[in-house]
Order: sequence, then structure tokens, then C-alpha cells
Amino acid sequence: MSNEKDMRIYQCQMATCGYMYIPAKGDKKGGIPKGTSFEDLPDTWKCPLCGANKKAFKPID
Repeated sequence: MSNEKDMRIYQCQMATCGYMYIPAKGDKKGGIPKGTSFEDLPDTWKCPLCGANKKAFKPID
């Protein structure tokens, strides 16, 4: 079971993107089920809007 920290929303920092990965929603396009924390996303996961990798994302406070 994930703790609260694991379920934070992360936002893509690419200049023209701003996509937010919301664990409660997952990423249907990427085959990521609801409830998957950002930390549990595979290293190969890419932003569904701009294609940026996980390193381009920062948690929203």
C-alpha cells in the first residue's frame, strides 16, 4: 500500500506542456492503472502529451 507522499501529483516542466500525472487517474493512454504512484511508473514511461521522460516532472506542493 502506498503512503501519502507516493500519491502526490507531478507536473511536466517542459515549457509548452504542463501535463499533470495524477495517481488516482493513472495514464490510460500509457497503460498505467489508477492508483499507481509516480515513483512506481516504469523508467520508460513518457509524458503522454509531449513525450518527456520522468526526469522532466516535479511534484506539486
